[in-house]
Amino acid sequence: MLPNNLNTGPRVARYLIFLSFFHYNLVTGSSKKDLQSDDAMNVASNSQLDLRQIVFVIQSQSNSFHVQRAERLRASLLQQATDLTENPPVVLFLHSLSDNEGDWSILPMLPHFSKTFGKNSSWLVFLEEDTDVKVGELLGVLAKFDGTKEWFLGKPLHDEESTIIHHYAFAENPPQFKYPDFSAGWALSVPLVQRLAERIRDEPLKSDFTIDLKHEVALYIWNQGQGLRLTAVPELCTELQDSPRAPHCATTLSAPAPACGEAVGKEDVFVAVKTCQKFHTERVPVVKETWEQEASLLEYYSDYADPSIPTINLGVPNTERGHCGKTFAILKQFASGSVPETKWLIIVDDDTLISLPRLRALLGCYDASEPVCLGERYGYGLSQGGYSYITGGGGMVFSREAVLQLLQSGCKCYSDDAPDDMVLGMCFNALGLAVTHSPLFHQARPEDYARDYLSHQVPISFHKHWNIDPVAVFNSWLREGAPTTAPHQPDKTPKTEL
Repeated sequence: MLPNNLNTGPRVARYLIFLSFFHYNLVTGSSKKDLQSDDAMNVASNSQLDLRQIVFVIQSQSNSFHVQRAERLRASLLQQATDLTENPPVVLFLHSLSDNEGDWSILPMLPHFSKTFGKNSSWLVFLEEDTDVKVGELLGVLAKFDGTKEWFLGKPLHDEESTIIHHYAFAENPPQFKYPDFSAGWALSVPLVQRLAERIRDEPLKSDFTIDLKHEVALYIWNQGQGLRLTAVPELCTELQDSPRAPHCATTLSAPAPACGEAVGKEDVFVAVKTCQKFHTERVPVVKETWEQEASLLEYYSDYADPSIPTINLGVPNTERGHCGKTFAILKQFASGSVPETKWLIIVDDDTLISLPRLRALLGCYDASEPVCLGERYGYGLSQGGYSYITGGGGMVFSREAVLQLLQSGCKCYSDDAPDDMVLGMCFNALGLAVTHSPLFHQARPEDYARDYLSHQVPISFHKHWNIDPVAVFNSWLREGAPTTAPHQPDKTPKTEL
């Protein structure tokens, strides 16, 4: 029971902050004196912190399913705030802050955050749609850090080996660099936001690729060692809500993958596999041994008609890269009536490993009557009016409506060897249709991702047969009944471009 003189308003929040702070010290064995003497952490208790000093930014998306998830999270935050105090926090949807589709890359938005919230706020807390937050506990965590100083807080991830998705950064010692797991939530103090915003105004962001946002944000803040490193916060967690380890957490996850009821049927998904003659004997047998059996409707599209597979020759010569001509021929084939009419089309490479049952379960969350383009989202030139696209290696999923709108627009390849996924991204951007990101699709191999990052996922796809046994990888990670946290060993082979 609360003391009688602390039963209303902001005093309740401050009292709960004190309790959370006391509980943290009790669990970790640290005293207040210990914390104050820890110069390396520079931690300070701030009993005046209240919810009005926190801006929650939900990393939302415009697709209707994702809007509903973001709205549920916002409602939870505001209800908890009402239970704690009469002063609710600001809760923002990232996708709705401006008309710039690239705002999901966050860095271009920092000047806006600095200008809008720099005077009256102490923290920006970023949350993914599936992050569950215990608001009182989170207040207690943030109260331990001096909000007048620069802080970059999160659950740290690290690479065990240098990886192509991070441009082989820190190749000599990959674990030295830490970057946040967005699923656990992460936070920037407003003084840090203000300094970063000034830097962006003085030195415009590079118009370049955005591949792994969490790593690239951390690199920008680190600034070649002249900036700030991530501070690990153990209460920012990716444990499931019902985990025995969850009670100490201020953030948790509700589930490793969205659960939306009944999966779409096999007959509702048409699978198009892109291949070419030189890979008919090398890659196609892997598809047949692993995931082809889970497809009801599947065709192999090639530059050569091989009846033993069988493959279909689309009349488009094979190119060493890009494959835009082949992909657009597949889209036209899907819409022409030449194949069974289905709600969904998935286009994959012949070296993509994918779980079709998991994909069909995920598609149960989406409305096929909407123009949906789903997969792992990359970006190009997002800070300067660029566009987002679904990277092809992890699998590109389209609703029939998306394919029809794309073809009706007249958008097309500028050459057969143009990068198909990027051209599609430009086309959808021109139509005003945002692509939809799922972290369960992967452009690279399991070895290329932080182990802790994959440990709380039920992955849908991986890509590349390079220096791995693809059948073993499929059996370990993607076959039904396989554990979702299969270990992988660091790859010590020389690095080359894939």
